[in-house]
Amino acid sequence: MASLNKVILIGNLGKDPEVLTFENGNKKMSVSLATSERYRDRDGNWVEQTEWHNLVAFGFLAQDIADKKRNYFKGDQVYVEGRIKTRQYVDNQNVTRSITEINVDKMMSLGNARNSQNPNASYMAYSQQSPQFPPQPSQPQYQQSVGQPSQPYQPQYQQSVEQPPHPSQTQYQQPFQQPVEPQFPNSAYDGDDLPF
Repeated sequence: MASLNKVILIGNLGKDPEVLTFENGNKKMSVSLATSERYRDRDGNWVEQTEWHNLVAFGFLAQDIADKKRNYFKGDQVYVEGRIKTRQYVDNQNVTRSITEINVDKMMSLGNARNSQNPNASYMAYSQQSPQFPPQPSQPQYQQSVGQPSQPYQPQYQQSVEQPPHPSQTQYQQPFQQPVEPQFPNSAYDGDDLPF
């Protein structure tokens, strides 16, 4: 079954970091961090509760703090990522005690307590930096000539040319003829020339 040991804290340093150097040259940084939360009690009054955390760091982070490449001071607001570690030690009275610490992996300053005007100045300056992009190749710009305003496009219609009729389609007109009137026999005709 998978498990995860990860801690994220945002709080204020209770003191300046202390760096301890071992005989083999390795360094250990230790500092206390305070986180606060507010809530209402049963009577409706606001109550602020503060928790103190013991931070320790080794390796490059401790080396950078020792070399003053990273400067942290009492009261600075910091962002911390790390892991919970519990260890035992023997105090000066030879009493075995246990202590819970945050083994810091990442640490970033969110505000300098010495900057009273804006305690988040360092974080704001970091977050508001605009990203730098490589310059884009120049593109040709087309400039419209100055003159009369352009007229909207109007389609031009071409008048069709009348073609002469095809010879096979020639129509011939016959002259008009008067209808022939019927001829009736004369009223004095007696029909003698009939063959019957």
